[in-house]
Amino acid sequence: MSDNYLLNMYEKALKLPAGRKLFSMVFSRKAPYFATITPIISELRPNFCEVKFKKRKGVENHIQTVHVIAICNALECAMGAMAESSVPKHLRWIPKGMDVNYTAKATSDITATAEANPEDWKPGNLPVTVKAMRDDGTVVVEGTINLWISEKPGKSS
Repeated sequence: MSDNYLLNMYEKALKLPAGRKLFSMVFSRKAPYFATITPIISELRPNFCEVKFKKRKGVENHIQTVHVIAICNALECAMGAMAESSVPKHLRWIPKGMDVNYTAKATSDITATAEANPEDWKPGNLPVTVKAMRDDGTVVVEGTINLWISEKPGKSS
């Protein structure tokens, strides 16, 4: 068992029927906007997270493709779960920017990933690689979410 609370919750949830769905619903309550895409956290491990969501009317734009803001929401969801399950106990993180490129039309369900290098978890800037793909594997959005990593403040007496 991991010493990370989020990874422990995920591992416990996987043992339940519909565990990924339950875990994803609970995680989405942390940042309620995530729930607008009804994400499923399909894979979570230190320095990596994969999130999936369905193409449906509520996430489409005027040309019936998945709206890029819905995709960015999934990328941020993946980044948040990855960061929270990876950050060393003495550090904290906050997103400070997102730089993404739209590379193809999002015409199907979406799989979004966020990945960081383990050695980059130190105070300062941490670039997280994010990518979203269609069902056929075509990348539709790719880029970076930059995190600011800092020491947790000491406990005052």
